[in-house]
Amino acid sequence: MSRPLKIALLTTDARVPGGQYDGPLPSLGTAPEALLQGFAGLPEVEIHVVSCVQQPVRSPAKIAPNIFYHQLLVPKLGWLRTLYQGCIRATRKKLRELQPDVVHAQGTERDCAISAVFSGFPSVVTIHGNMRAIAPIFKARFGDYYWLTAKLEDFTLRRTGGVFCNSAYTENLVAPLAPKTWRVPNALRLEFFNNVPASKPTGVPALLNVGILQPRKQQLELLALARNLHRRGLKFEWQFVGDLAPKSAYGVAFNRELASAEAAGYARNLGVLTAPQLIAAMDQAAALIHFPTEEAFGLVVAEGLARNLKFFGAGVGGVAEIASRVDSAELFAPDDYTGLENALARWLTADSPSPRQAAETMRQRYHPEVIARRHLEIYQELLIKPHR
Repeated sequence: MSRPLKIALLTTDARVPGGQYDGPLPSLGTAPEALLQGFAGLPEVEIHVVSCVQQPVRSPAKIAPNIFYHQLLVPKLGWLRTLYQGCIRATRKKLRELQPDVVHAQGTERDCAISAVFSGFPSVVTIHGNMRAIAPIFKARFGDYYWLTAKLEDFTLRRTGGVFCNSAYTENLVAPLAPKTWRVPNALRLEFFNNVPASKPTGVPALLNVGILQPRKQQLELLALARNLHRRGLKFEWQFVGDLAPKSAYGVAFNRELASAEAAGYARNLGVLTAPQLIAAMDQAAALIHFPTEEAFGLVVAEGLARNLKFFGAGVGGVAEIASRVDSAELFAPDDYTGLENALARWLTADSPSPRQAAETMRQRYHPEVIARRHLEIYQELLIKPHR
């Protein structure tokens, strides 16, 4: 019997950028965690998760019977200020011990991608956020995080064996640089497929908006739209999920408008929610609204549709692909606030009907085992015919 295919998965432990070093378990991000749930059901693959940290954290040696976790301690000097030289060296040393068949970097936002291309093993990179596209949105300046990260993304994509692209939008941005691309969407976590309610609660419909508060996500504009709907006499509660970013100028403006909306009774903030809390909020809601100006994938859209939520969104990036051929999903240009407002008004007036087949469509497209098996096919392709 042949041995399992050995994959080193380089990913960021969110306890590091978040400074939450007391957490008992690795926090690897929603998309990598969902992918690992899929790999856990595939005995023909052995996964070694490798994460660099700035101080020791409690972590298990195993996440699943075929999934191992390796924590690499790298001093602060070895991170972005030295273009991740410490992370590159620590990762390369560990990988020489592990001898993986393929090194797979999750994201270009931090050290993972550049560590993969300097590992000495066949490597691939998954793009989660297109840093070269995001940098101009944040008005990146010479030497700051977004400027450096965009430059490093350009460097690594040219030198990896291939890039996993979670949407056509991402693939179009990456294709001119990468030697090979594969279109592979992000997986959804298993819990989003469990116990999907057969019907939605009655009463005043809740409209859910989930995401980091920033101009790119257009929460302030959506709040103005909610005010217009309220003035039209329509009954609803617009619920925002996420950090209110009170220190940013956009956050200050949003919080001022939200206070007025809360006083009028048509909007409120639910704060930052855990996955079980988010699922509960989705199951109590009638619709999901996601209206960004730029989006690589839009994982929350797939999550909401997996709970059979009615969806209204901006047809940008991966959002358009997720919503394509999905029961009753409605898309608009990212500046078509009038179109969105009128569509919401029609739906609310019609007693806010729910889709019937959205959850099953998401299961067929984004279940962790479906996505993990596609990864396995690509790893085998890479080993048979290396692209770099």
